[in-house]
Amino acid sequence: MTALGSLLTGLCDDAALFPPGNAPLEQALPAHAGHRVSDYTDLVGLFVFPVPRIDELTSVLEARPFGGELALSVTAPGGPATVPAAVARLRELDGVTVDAVEIAVPADHTADEFLTALDTVAAVLPDVSLFVEVPRDDRRAALLAGLAGTAHAAKFRTGGVVAEAYPDETELAEAIRAAVTLGVPFKATAGLHHAVRNTDPHTGFEQHGFVNVLAAVDAALDGADVAAIAAVLAERDGTLLAARLSALSASRIAEVRSRFRSFGTCSILEPLVDLVDLGLVPATVTPIIEGSPA
Repeated sequence: MTALGSLLTGLCDDAALFPPGNAPLEQALPAHAGHRVSDYTDLVGLFVFPVPRIDELTSVLEARPFGGELALSVTAPGGPATVPAAVARLRELDGVTVDAVEIAVPADHTADEFLTALDTVAAVLPDVSLFVEVPRDDRRAALLAGLAGTAHAAKFRTGGVVAEAYPDETELAEAIRAAVTLGVPFKATAGLHHAVRNTDPHTGFEQHGFVNVLAAVDAALDGADVAAIAAVLAERDGTLLAARLSALSASRIAEVRSRFRSFGTCSILEPLVDLVDLGLVPATVTPIIEGSPA
């Protein structure tokens, strides 16, 4: 296996079940198993799985066991109240571990109400990493402030299936700067289909690049203001971005990745190909065909 380096280790959580990929579970699981034994395994993080599909997972694993440890990051769209029972059910499945939970903030919860409920979940699940999907509304500042100084992390939505789901450069820069300044780690979800900022040729959506986000965190750690961070997020020259990241020291890489933990992607292949093209992953690394059996 080829070590890809600490900058990329565990960067891509496997969100094959989610839009726009929407892979069937019976295909996504063997594909994930293949990724986990590939020569780019270092890139692959947790398998992202939604709470509402636990019954389906049970049935699929009964028909075809995973054949190893299936480490999950569980999404809880129903909020904190749904988490303990869901994790308990998943832990009953042979070979399944729950390493992280990504918890949505219900629309009717104030920041204080949610943070109190989050403390309850943390007390029940002290060994699970908790990520809070911070909404794009006036609760964001209070939630990030409440996460500061805790073991919990944020989750920022960076896109979706409609243009309105994509925050612009300034909005995302504000979120990144706030998280870095407060010392709140974060992951990203949706929209980071490619390494570098781009315009999707099919939808016309302006899409953020995950390499841009890595570089933006580096800029925020240097004390850059929102405008400067937004400029990094808007950069479309992948060569410049790759050169910036390649020049980072080992200690700075560790600092960047301690802040930007991972992002969910419905395709492991797309970011891998982009990273090879940028020279951040050796050209000798060969991806499996997604959806093929392990």
